[in-house]
Amino acid sequence: MISIDLKVIEKQDERITIKFNNVPRQYVNAIRRLSISEVPTFAIDDVVILENSSVMHDEAIAHRLGLIPLRTDLKKFSLPDECSCKSTLGCVHCRVLLQLDAEANEKTKTITTSELISEDEFVKPVSQDIPIIVLAPGQKLKFEAYARLGFGRDHAKWQPATISVVKYGESENEIFLTIESNGALTAEEIVIAAVEKLNKSIKEFGETINSIQVPTNL
Repeated sequence: MISIDLKVIEKQDERITIKFNNVPRQYVNAIRRLSISEVPTFAIDDVVILENSSVMHDEAIAHRLGLIPLRTDLKKFSLPDECSCKSTLGCVHCRVLLQLDAEANEKTKTITTSELISEDEFVKPVSQDIPIIVLAPGQKLKFEAYARLGFGRDHAKWQPATISVVKYGESENEIFLTIESNGALTAEEIVIAAVEKLNKSIKEFGETINSIQVPTNL
């Protein structure tokens, strides 16, 4: 019997490296791909501009907001299409409201993510220092932004991993998987979610195969 061995070489909140021994390369590579495309995170998906006297167009502001990484709680919230509310607007179980009301008075002011107010204590920008816009004296920006869970396969703003790499060791049975997070989830959470997704897919595939009716008159 082949002995399967996994060892965590490095683990930080935003980076993890795991060594696999005697694990099929396809399995490790599947974890790598799923970490990028199939692990959901929060991202701003809808913006209602209430007031904007800056030089930046509403669409450009909305695009910039969508790329701000948000801390994500996968246990508390549901995917929009799986939520019991069945509403396109969403509810407190599948979306989070973030608001901003900023103005520059006598001096030019750089508005950062520190001024975004979230209705959820956990779902907030991963950094308070990300610039949103620069307002000249007298300019104002006010909006409501709605964040929802989504997948990296649909848009890069929902990708939780900035790096997801497989490297081979000195032995052909030795494989290293390194994942770096953008802060929305910890690197460990990304790996666990990717493995759970892979195992679920394998189980569903097996059930589908077993349900196939083989003709007996062949």
